[in-house]
Amino acid sequence: MSGAVPSDFGGAFKGRHVLVTGHTGFKGGWISHWLMQLGARVSGIALAPEPGPNLCDATKLTGDMDSRLIDIRDREALLSCAGDIDADLVIHMAAQPFVRRSYAEPAATIATNVSGTAHVLDLARNMPSLKAVVVVTSDKCYENNEWGWGYRENDPMGGSDPYSASKGATELIAQSYRRSFFHAENGPQLATVRAGNVFGGGDWGEDRLIPDIVRAVAAGDPVQIRNPHSIRPWQHVLEPLSGYLALAAKLLTDGAPYSEGWNFGPDVSDTVDVRTLAGLMQHSWGPGGPQFEFGNPAVNLHEAGILRLDSTKAQTRLGWRPQLDLARAVLMTVDWYRAHLAVENMKDFTLSQIAHYGDLMDKRNHNNAPVAAQ
Repeated sequence: MSGAVPSDFGGAFKGRHVLVTGHTGFKGGWISHWLMQLGARVSGIALAPEPGPNLCDATKLTGDMDSRLIDIRDREALLSCAGDIDADLVIHMAAQPFVRRSYAEPAATIATNVSGTAHVLDLARNMPSLKAVVVVTSDKCYENNEWGWGYRENDPMGGSDPYSASKGATELIAQSYRRSFFHAENGPQLATVRAGNVFGGGDWGEDRLIPDIVRAVAAGDPVQIRNPHSIRPWQHVLEPLSGYLALAAKLLTDGAPYSEGWNFGPDVSDTVDVRTLAGLMQHSWGPGGPQFEFGNPAVNLHEAGILRLDSTKAQTRLGWRPQLDLARAVLMTVDWYRAHLAVENMKDFTLSQIAHYGDLMDKRNHNNAPVAAQ
């Protein structure tokens, strides 16, 4: 079994040039801040942030990095406008991330998530300094049989909705590029990563539970919960990102043995239904917090009822494990949004939460028990 992951990831990113696609998004913004805190020089390729409040603008992210607004669906524009980027590591996060939007825009979702990935990989394989690529997909890449146990990395890809199918297809595209262009033992390596329902401060995405709660609280409205019994592997954004970084560090230092697919899900105790998570959010917020109305879906679209990940591989081979129990993860999220409502310096607040998480990694990674909320 691998040892625990240190908070500096063994210094693997210090002085490295890292390209993050999708840096203007939620997860992309958090990992970009984290990489810069670790001493990396970060470039970014993405669309402009979604209209309205967003993490990128709230934390003034693009002022600290080489940020380029490019649509990855346009291969020629991507190669022309980003062809001068020569990174040691590419972390590909740019995607159309919304299940329900994929029903309204199926072809655009597939173009971004599948063809866009191929275009980014074409860009990456032309980089002379490249050592590793991490392609971020989703737990929804698996063919969902509504099993009660977690999906493992060798389970079949699938997807009943356009979003899920696009993520399964992205995995197949990444695998084909790995076998065709990233197979040399001493050459650049490619891995894919899959996480569950991620939340945290700075997410205002559509049709996501916690952003919906935050918007409703700000407006003084009750929160409409359409599928209270859906079970999801909930986790704070820093949990899977720590796994992505642990894997990337191994790809940079040890290479080929880690060029595979990897799951980064929460402990079984944090795989709960929507009603339970809503209750934790209400408890953490306290007075003036959210009120809920539970009902049936307004639109009859397919959404998975049970979806769990088995992260044994990451735990045994990388030494990665979750640091937060669900109550602490929710409390950190509520703290972020409260700070934002209070017009605090959100870059400093975000970096302080990353630093706090790093402290937990160093103090708790030898202990299987996550840190409970106080």
